[in-house]
Amino acid sequence: MIRNCLACISILFFILLLSFWGQDSNAAQGQLGPVMQKAAVQSDQGALNEVEDDSYLEEWTGQEGSEDLSDPFEPVNRIFYHFNDKLYFWGIKPVCKVYNKVLPEPARRGLKNFFSNVYTPVRAANCLLQGKFAGFWKEIARFIINTTSGYLGFRDAAFHNYKVEKSNEDFGQTLAVYGIGNGPYLVIPFIGPSTVRDGIGLAADGYMNPPNYFLNFYEIMGKSAGETINDVSLRLGEYESFKETAIDPYVSMRQAYYQYRKKEISK
Repeated sequence: MIRNCLACISILFFILLLSFWGQDSNAAQGQLGPVMQKAAVQSDQGALNEVEDDSYLEEWTGQEGSEDLSDPFEPVNRIFYHFNDKLYFWGIKPVCKVYNKVLPEPARRGLKNFFSNVYTPVRAANCLLQGKFAGFWKEIARFIINTTSGYLGFRDAAFHNYKVEKSNEDFGQTLAVYGIGNGPYLVIPFIGPSTVRDGIGLAADGYMNPPNYFLNFYEIMGKSAGETINDVSLRLGEYESFKETAIDPYVSMRQAYYQYRKKEISK
């Protein structure tokens, strides 16, 4: 829930900034954002954007001249990008290194599976909203199998035993199915790349997530932090590789995010 609140606050903040941009916005756009070159990308932004399975950077082919998102807030987005970047290197990465030494990888992957199982209602609801009834029943089947033979979801028995794959549907994709465009690109503090549409979707998904109705604010904050650390601990080094291959990591991240979301929506 705290991630969703941050998303809403950040979106409102960006909208308010429109009144300050005026004539300076075109000049800023001309000065910032070098042309992205082809990059061999094998990573994502770790803690800054919690994607449950496939990284949007891993999915991106890195083709030159690829489409991009509208970015009227680029100067402020860059500030938040660098904030998230420092947060990763100075805070989250050191914690993850210690966490990796304390908890073995099989246990961390089990926790990832558990959290994924808990979020089943979010994916199932979005499947229904998009008219993907096969995906809805797959999510129900996965939840039953993983909660029982998967030991409360710590093991993805539905996939390993029956090859029933997860449907990665969210409310941002649901809005896209109903014709809502991306809107401006946003970099949300503590969360990472998004758009106005996906930020609203993130908040909506939070209200469909059952644990948020049973936990208080501090418990939700602790759960979110724990999920972030656990998720990033399984992907340490990927963001560093991404930065090394990118001429302008900010532009690379924006294009990678766009390509990933475009692919997910088209499924």
